[in-house]
Amino acid sequence: MPAHAPDPRTAFVTRFADHWSGGGGSRIEGLIAGYLLLDESDGVSAEELATELGISRGSVSTYTRQLVGRGFVRRVRRPGERAHFFRMDGDVWAGFLAAEQAYLHDQRRLAQDTLPLVQEGGRSWERVRNMRDYMGWLIEARLPGEWERFKRERDDLAR
Repeated sequence: MPAHAPDPRTAFVTRFADHWSGGGGSRIEGLIAGYLLLDESDGVSAEELATELGISRGSVSTYTRQLVGRGFVRRVRRPGERAHFFRMDGDVWAGFLAAEQAYLHDQRRLAQDTLPLVQEGGRSWERVRNMRDYMGWLIEARLPGEWERFKRERDDLAR
């Protein structure tokens, strides 16, 4: 008898989590992000996430907090409900870019502050200088603005 094909949504969430964890993130975080990426509701409860993904409520709490902090997920309220719900914005990637830009600025500032503390011309100086310049290079790429420009062009073509 042929094996039953997995539900396409479940397959996507699993693949998304695999890619997420392959990039250094938590697999559970990837499961939550993948699930919310496909969700059509106004928000998903922690209970639903735990049940649907087969993870503990504690894990949901831990990893949704991290996803909120990194700009991937928003905590929302529904009128008349006490519980928090989680959802992704329509352009979650813009939120990610904004959080990433803050990280890049912090890292560049750290490198800039550290350069005077290491021996100029030494190995650590080269690494810290490259850190500073790499972060600056990424910042100068103006990725958030380029993303917005790309979306406008894409949407104009779709009309």
